[in-house]
Amino acid sequence: MRHHKIAVIPGDGVGIEVIEAGKQVLQALAEKSGELSFAFSDFPWSSDHYLEHGRYIPEGGLEELATFDAIYFGAVGSQQVPDHVSLWDLRLAICQGFDQYANVRPARLLPGIGSRLQDAEKIDWVIIRENSEGEYSGNGGRVHRGLPEEVGTEVSIFSRKGVERIHRFAFEMARSRPRKMLTLVTKSNAQRHGMVLWDEVFFEVAKDYPDVEIDRELVDAVTTRMVLKPGTLDTVVATNLHADIISDLAAALTGSLGIAPTANLNPERTFPSMFEPIHGSAFDIAGQGIANPVGAFWTAVMMLEHLGETTAAERLMAAIERLTCSGVHSRDVGGEATTQEITQAVVNELSR
Repeated sequence: MRHHKIAVIPGDGVGIEVIEAGKQVLQALAEKSGELSFAFSDFPWSSDHYLEHGRYIPEGGLEELATFDAIYFGAVGSQQVPDHVSLWDLRLAICQGFDQYANVRPARLLPGIGSRLQDAEKIDWVIIRENSEGEYSGNGGRVHRGLPEEVGTEVSIFSRKGVERIHRFAFEMARSRPRKMLTLVTKSNAQRHGMVLWDEVFFEVAKDYPDVEIDRELVDAVTTRMVLKPGTLDTVVATNLHADIISDLAAALTGSLGIAPTANLNPERTFPSMFEPIHGSAFDIAGQGIANPVGAFWTAVMMLEHLGETTAAERLMAAIERLTCSGVHSRDVGGEATTQEITQAVVNELSR
């Protein structure tokens, strides 16, 4: 019996609902397998917790998280807490604290899911996002607050070490995929220092991967390519900000933000990695029981792969695809099924 300790941070809004659904599915998978088990430990680090205690993560919280095999994260964001506070005090505190520098976001059209994009069936992408520095380094400040001459600065950080390691990760990912293609996304025509370094290091690293086909695209141009020529892309590497934006576009092109997964990886495994659906806390539908849990399920697939549970990951992904193919869909993809109905349908698939 293989045993995995999972720290669970449901967070805010629909994160609470879909992560609970994900736990049910993972438990059903484990029970059917008989070869693995999960010990889930819930951490109530939400915006309500922040409003009550003045912080998201209590003293010693990261040290406690570090004892787990993986982190299953829902969402953070509340209308009662400024977005920059909730993001930096919870999600980014974990990502940066555990050096989860490789953010991985796959995108493809699942069976039975419709898309408004022509040729959407050609989408089979993995977007690699630098997750520790770049535009979200947190370097900057504000001076002369409240005065007419007030100034705010936001300094993007591109270190050679940080740039090289994400590019190597992206090349390894591209090499592992059938097409062996990697597209560099940049904006070095306008950002002539950090992003020129970003480009230069990419082409230096490329020399070590002669079997990987490469090309370079400006970030504004890659959005049009994603829409007009989706079959020309495969693996994509982009900075923290750029990949954040284009991965949401990728999710929308494949049907909904509700189906999109994410892994925040510490590839060296010196710290646990964190797995979260893309969609956020979704205030508008929170508490109604209609959130799409498929993104949380696909995220669980990525967590299983990271834990070395390849067979279990394949079984869960197959169950997800049978579900979507069957027409049992949530409202965001044109159906009427509730979160619990979708969850139960996947549990039933896994129990066969």
